[in-house]
Amino acid sequence: MLGLGQFAQGEDAGHELNAVVNIGDDAWIHGVRICPDLDTCMYTLGGGVDPERGWGHRNETWHAKEELARYGVQPDWFMLGDRDLATHLVRTQMLNAGYSLSQITTALCDRWQPGARLLPASDDRCETHVVITDPTTATRRAIHFQEWWVRHRAQVPTHSFAFVGAEKASATTEAVTAIAEADVILVAPSNPVVSVGAILAVPGIRGALRSTPAPVVGYSPIIGGKPLRGMADACLSVIGVDSTAQAVGRHYGARSGTGVLDCWLVHEGDAADIDGVAVRAVPLLMTSPEATAEMVRAGLDLAGVTV
Repeated sequence: MLGLGQFAQGEDAGHELNAVVNIGDDAWIHGVRICPDLDTCMYTLGGGVDPERGWGHRNETWHAKEELARYGVQPDWFMLGDRDLATHLVRTQMLNAGYSLSQITTALCDRWQPGARLLPASDDRCETHVVITDPTTATRRAIHFQEWWVRHRAQVPTHSFAFVGAEKASATTEAVTAIAEADVILVAPSNPVVSVGAILAVPGIRGALRSTPAPVVGYSPIIGGKPLRGMADACLSVIGVDSTAQAVGRHYGARSGTGVLDCWLVHEGDAADIDGVAVRAVPLLMTSPEATAEMVRAGLDLAGVTV
């Protein structure tokens, strides 16, 4: 996810946060359109996320999933909660009525009031698929990212990632404009391959990042050679990038070259040497809202942005 800050000056100084969010995880499951990253951002910032799982509704129930299993409906491995299903039903109805994903996200956020404008990277289909060796047939085939991660837990021989639909997709006008008009851009410590990488795969996003006058500050998702959560190390291994803060920073590259970064924050104890990129080591553990706020301040300071 990319966080874009716009800051007004003077007595009426205000702050606006725009978040360009990955759509590569999106999928049609049980006839409804599921947008995991958009929903996780919406629920989390809106105060409704399950704090233990880190996704989906708090106080969730699973009656629909259980009943689908009794009918033998596939896929039976996807965790579809009853409260979460309501969000997907509204989204699907609006898609069928001709609304864009951006319009639908705005409408859904009217309920949750996340305090940030959530911008899908594209209104077009651009899904992440994974080429694996099927454990039952020993042949290569492509599966949706959700199946690779949720069903197989990334524990199958994996060969490559493909962003299906990217060749015909385009970044939304809202996302490109937000990048162009931002005062600073923060690249969150998300998965470099299937989260940030999926956003960068949308035509128009990389170009917007390379041309914006705003400084671009990245946060390392690798601490001490490991991701704190998720499967970033498994994804990086597939594309031939080491699981280190330096390797990921070099993978993104400097804007002074052909990359997207001006600044790179690594965790204290880690180090990185990236030509054309200012690097600083600070605490990067998001243990509390206060700790996360300090991470943001460190990024603004490194970028020379005063709030």
